[in-house]
Amino acid sequence: MEEKIAVYPGSFDPITYGHVDIIKRALKIFDKVIVAVAYNYNKKSLFTPQERVEMIKEALKGYTNVIVGSFGGLLMEYMKEANAKVVLRGLRATSDFEYEYHMASMNRSLSKDIDTLFMVTGKDYFFISSRTIKEVVSLGGSVEELVPENVSRKLREKFVQQKRGAK
Repeated sequence: MEEKIAVYPGSFDPITYGHVDIIKRALKIFDKVIVAVAYNYNKKSLFTPQERVEMIKEALKGYTNVIVGSFGGLLMEYMKEANAKVVLRGLRATSDFEYEYHMASMNRSLSKDIDTLFMVTGKDYFFISSRTIKEVVSLGGSVEELVPENVSRKLREKFVQQKRGAK
C-alpha cells in the first residue's frame, strides 16, 4: 500500500503554533507530513532557510513522521521528488482563500495528479501570522504563547543582534 504523504510548504519565517496545529491535525490523515521551507532569495526574510529548517526540526522533534526540508523553485517539482500527492495549506481567514485558490489552480495546471487540501487553522490561532509575530517581538512584546519556545528565543536573539548592528 502506498504511503500517504502531504507536503506543507511555506516560508515559516518563523513557524507558529498555528502552523504546528495544522501539522498535528494533518498527521491524523497522512502517514507522513513534509514541512517544506520555501526560499526565495529575492524576498527579505528574517531567518535564513537553514535557520528556519533547524527551528522547525527542534519544535517538532518528537514527531517521527514529520520531515523538514527546504526548496527553491516550483513546488510541483519538489512534490514529485518527495513522491507526494497532496499539498497541505492552512487558511486563517477568507482573505487567505483567494490567494490559496489561485495557487492551487496554478499547481493543478502544472501537475494534474497532485491535489491541494485546505485546513482551517484552529480557533485559537487564526489571528497569528509570522509577520505579526516578528513585529511584536521587534517592538519588545512577548509571543511565548504563540510560537514554540525555541522560536521565541531565536526571535529575541535575532532582534537583539539587529539592534546591536544598527548602532
